[in-house]
This record gives sequence, structure tokens and C-alpha cells, in this order.
Amino acid sequence: MTLSSLFQPDAPEGDGGDASLARSAPAAAASLERSMAALLERQHEDGWWKGELETNVTMDAEDLLLRQFLGIRTEQQTAAAARWIRSRQRDDGTWATYYGGPPDLSTTIEAYVALKLAGDTPDDPHMRRALEYIRGAGGIGASRVFTRVWLALFGKWPWESLPILPPELMLLPPSVPLNIYDFGCWARQTVVALTVVTAHRPVRDLSVDIGELDIGPVPTAHHSLGTWAGRFDLLDRALHLYERRPIGFLRRYSLGRAERWILKRQEADGSWGGIQPPWVYSLMALHLQGYPLDHPVMQAGFDGLDAFTIEDEAGRRIEACQSPVWDTALAVVALADAGVSPDDPSLRKAGRWLLDEEITVRGDWSVRRPDLAPGGWAFEFANENYPDIDDTAEVVLALRRTNEIDGDAVARAVAWTEGMQCRDGGWAAFDVDNTRALCRELPFCDFGELIDPPSADVTAHVVEMLSVLGRSGRATERGILWLFDSQEADGSWFGRWGSNHLYGTGAVVPALVAAGVSPGHAAIRRAVAWVEAHQNGDGGWGEDLRSYRDPEFRGRGVSNASQTAWALLALLAAGERGAACERGVAYLIGNQLPDGTWDETWFTGTGFPGDFYINYHLYHLIFPVMALGRYVHGWHHG
Repeated sequence: MTLSSLFQPDAPEGDGGDASLARSAPAAAASLERSMAALLERQHEDGWWKGELETNVTMDAEDLLLRQFLGIRTEQQTAAAARWIRSRQRDDGTWATYYGGPPDLSTTIEAYVALKLAGDTPDDPHMRRALEYIRGAGGIGASRVFTRVWLALFGKWPWESLPILPPELMLLPPSVPLNIYDFGCWARQTVVALTVVTAHRPVRDLSVDIGELDIGPVPTAHHSLGTWAGRFDLLDRALHLYERRPIGFLRRYSLGRAERWILKRQEADGSWGGIQPPWVYSLMALHLQGYPLDHPVMQAGFDGLDAFTIEDEAGRRIEACQSPVWDTALAVVALADAGVSPDDPSLRKAGRWLLDEEITVRGDWSVRRPDLAPGGWAFEFANENYPDIDDTAEVVLALRRTNEIDGDAVARAVAWTEGMQCRDGGWAAFDVDNTRALCRELPFCDFGELIDPPSADVTAHVVEMLSVLGRSGRATERGILWLFDSQEADGSWFGRWGSNHLYGTGAVVPALVAAGVSPGHAAIRRAVAWVEAHQNGDGGWGEDLRSYRDPEFRGRGVSNASQTAWALLALLAAGERGAACERGVAYLIGNQLPDGTWDETWFTGTGFPGDFYINYHLYHLIFPVMALGRYVHGWHHG
């Protein structure tokens, strides 16, 4: 396929639907006005937006376990967290990793243990139902490695039965397979801290007995040495032998190197990577290395966790991460699509705040790109070590919609983004060519996606950014070709960071059209056909998170505002104003709340496909504003 062929229409373009548009426009405009007002009301006085990032109760259970381990858990914290955890339990006694999802054994075990810390007993009806499920599903022995690590910290599971991840891993240079930079940045930070924790093998008092959860080990699967799983099983057995008598000076040097690596990557807000897993393990690792609880590094970590804590009438809960840069960039684009002037004080204030968040220092990405100058933006308030390509693209698109654009900042961001293009032409979120699938085979690593390969949604956002800026060079061309090559056979695109094919398709179609690909091109028509074929009877769209593992769920699920908006973004970019578009707009109008927002309990954000999901509480306001704005005012390239 040649690039020039992509810009020629292969099929008739969509129905303009002018008559339908005229009928729906007044109601859509009124709905848009209400939602714009609701979004503007949520802007912080400093210029940013940030919605809650709701995840699952393992965040809250592990926070209590961390505090128990460090001896700082309070009864007030425990009682408030327990209220939240109980509120998330389902009628069958289980907890899931997302709203409406299947029972999850590890999540249920961790929630159960947290509630025992709060004083709940196995005889309480809700605990009895949870216990029946846990024992029926195999007990502690059938849970994921991370859950067993947490319980090993309190002597409730033997360290000797856990896979080994030694701190000597720190000694592998970046050129050697399975070095720490072969892991995605989120996994890398977690792995480094865990090598320290598991090397110390501490045992602290849990204060409660949970023997009822242990029904013994599950049968061990035996893998052939002809498979990577079998080879890594053999390696793990060898590492267990080494762990009994590690080489003293080598172990001390490795632990020191890991300690220094962790210290260097603590962010200004006290976090590590702005996300919960490496944060809690880093605090434990440093404590085990001798850092007292009142050490400035430790205290900054605790203060940061407090800033990630939400406490209200529902209880106490921990955000796994925070998304102010991402939310702000999307909000600016949505409001601009809705007709807010670039000179509006709200957009200008947001633009100034975004410019102040620019990252101009080198992070882990420079290991693979040592000669590339820094530039770009991260997801969080403070995460200088890990700017990401997705946020950078969206921030540049947002700045273009304000009168606060800084040409130098944009130039730095574009140069950095182009320099982060992977060898196959796509873009990943944080790193370049971070595709060592072998990492997934390690027995220790069963906690979700471990690598950061290129994805359609991130590549689409970059292609859209470069196209809006008029950059039609080799990087853009390769990105466009990558998107066409990655289209699924059914016409959709996979969404790595949002769920799932609705998100990917809603990102790619506008990007390709912005890049000059004809809306009548066969690939765009296939995408339109896929979107229209998956519209629900109520006019909306939804996609169950099980689509990451089961193709039958692709584009299928309960209608909701976020995913309906994503479908509309694809249709509107493709020039579709026909019946499907009209029914989708009608769904948004009909389900809007009196305050201008939409209610959405469904999780539509993705941390690790198949394992960890997020309910971005601003998604179901920002994206409907964006979609309605493009419907009312017409879609344009920004």
C-alpha cells in the first residue's frame, strides 16, 4: 500500500443528513449549552481540570496493609476505608476490578483482609459470602503473585513459595534482555522496588488471623523446557537456590543500586511515577533499607498519598493516579469544539497552566534516546521522569485552541514526539520500542501489562497533532501507514488506554481525516460500518471491558455517555450525519441530567488491558461536550 493511495476515496462518502441535522440542532445546542456550563464550573481557579479516577478496592485494602506494615494505621482511617470497601461488595459477596465485571479472586481476598483489620468477622453475612467464594475459587494459593506478596509480608504466605525477582536484576545493562528498561515504565518502577522488598523477606504482625483463606497450594503447572514458561520455571528454581545463600557483596551492591535508583525517581509530589503500585512498594523498600518513617523522603511519600486520598460520606478511598494534564487538555479541546473562543479567560488560563507544566528534563525515556532533547507533558501534576506521548499530543492540540500558545514549547514537544517514534512507525505511551514480550513470561509478573508497545489510540493522537500543525513529513507518513496496517479485520481499531474498540476507532478516524485521508476511503467506510453495526437499540453505544479478552464483546455493552461520544466522534469526522448519528445525539440529549452532566458508573478507561481499569469521572462530561460541539458547530481539524 502506498501513502498516496490512502488519500483517494474508494467508496461514496457518508450521507450529509442535512434535514435530520436541522431537526436535531436546537435540542443539541441546548444540551451543549448546559454541559458546557457544567464543565466550566468544574475548572479550578488555577486553570486546570481534574476528575476523580475511580479504580477498585485493592487500592484501599493495600493502603491499609501498607500502614499496618509500617505501624501507622489508625482506627479512623481503617473505619473510613472499610465503609468504602463494603459499599463496593456485590450481592454474591465478591469484588470485581471494574463495575459490572466478573468476580476477581485477588481483589476479594485483599478486601476481605482489609475488612478483618476493621473488625469484621467471618460470621458476618457479607464476610461469609466472600469467604465462600474465596475458598471455592482456590483460596490464597490461587491468587495472583502480588496478593501473595502482601500476605507474605505478614507471615500469611511463605516467601519460599513465591517466584524470585532478585535485586541483581539492577546489574543488567540496557542491552541485555530482561533488564529493567525492557519493562514498561509503570512495571519498571514496581519491579525495582519489589526486588528490594522480596530480598529482605520481612514478616510483620497483621494483628488478625486469616487462616480460613488458606486451603493449601494449588497444583503447579509443569511446562516443557521447549517453552519459555518451562525455561523460566527452571530459572526460578535456580534463583531459589541462590536466594538461600546470595553472594554477600553482590547482594549489598545490588540493593544499594536499587535504593539509589528509587531515590532518584521520587517526584516533587512525593510519588513514584504518580501511580499507586510503585509508590507503596518504594516506601516499603526504602523503609527496609533503613529509612525511618520521619525521613524527608518517606514523609514526602506519605504526604503525597494523603493528597491522593478522597474522604467523603461514602468512605475513604485512594486514587491510583491523577490526571490533571490529560483532563485539562481534553477539556480545552471540548470547549473549543463547543464554540468557546480562544480568547476566553477560561481557555487562556488553562493554556497558561498547561505551559507551566511542560517537562524539560530527561527521564527514563532517554536511556533509549540519549541524544533526544526533552519536551512534552506528563499525565499528572508532577511526573518529570515519565512524560508521555499521548498527553503531549493532546496538550499541543489544546494549546492550538487557546491564545496562549508558545511556539518554542510546541516545537520542543513536536521534536521530542517525532524522536520517540518506534521503528515500526507507531507510537507508544512512554518509551520507544518497549516490546520485549519475554517479560510477560516471568513467573513473578502476573500483575497486568508489562510492556509498552505502539498503540492505535496514541499513534492517532500524534498523527492528528502533526497533521494539525501541517507537518506532513516522514514521521507523519509512517504513522498514517501504521494506523492503516493496524486496522482490525472488522473495521475497528484496538484502544489501549480506553475501552476499547470504540475508543480506538473514535481516535483513529478523526486523526486520519485530519491527515487528509478521504472520508470516502474504504478503510474509513469499514470503520463507519463497524460503528453503525454496534449501535444499541436505545441509540447509544457501549463496550464491555471483557472485549480485551473476548472478541464477542467488541463494541458491545450497555450504552453510556463516554462511549457514545467516542462513536459520534468517528461518525462526525467521517462526514456522517445520518440516522445513526441522529440517534446517538438523541441518546446523549435524552440521558443528560438536569445539572448538565451524565451519570456513568461504567469504567471506560484502561490501565492494564484485562487486569486494571479506571472510571475517569470527567470522561462522561468532556467527551459528550466534544461530540455535541462537533455536531452543532461542525467538525474541524483544530
